[in-house]
Amino acid sequence: MTRVWKWNRPVTVREVLEDLQQERSIAYTTVMTVLDNLHQKGWVRREAEGRAYRYEAVSTRAAYAAALMNEAWSQSDNPAAALVAFFGMMSPQQREALSDAVRMVEGDTDRKAEAEADRRAEAEAGAEREAEAEQNPTAPEPGSER
Repeated sequence: MTRVWKWNRPVTVREVLEDLQQERSIAYTTVMTVLDNLHQKGWVRREAEGRAYRYEAVSTRAAYAAALMNEAWSQSDNPAAALVAFFGMMSPQQREALSDAVRMVEGDTDRKAEAEADRRAEAEAGAEREAEAEQNPTAPEPGSER
């Protein structure tokens, strides 16, 4: 998966093989089997290209790491204690990255809430205009001239 994520594009068994062979001796069939297993597990998708396949990651490395952390955290009998212990293991740089991530998530939540409030306000204003028009059918529409 590291090679597939590194290139961030569909790759062939041959490309992965050639890259791995720079570090160690490995057989084509081994790489093919591993990529096939990853496909069967749903980690990569593949498309036929001639007699070979091109493999592409289904999710990012960050999403995979997040899923692993979530799975480990959800299996704790005391999630709060697990988080405290996890945060205690972090370096100052990791804690800063965590703070940045929390700010980004909270900002997304704030923007979504603002957009929803704007949508509701616009819907209410439209309903009020319709009710007013029904009560006074001869009144000109706001912004229109007679």
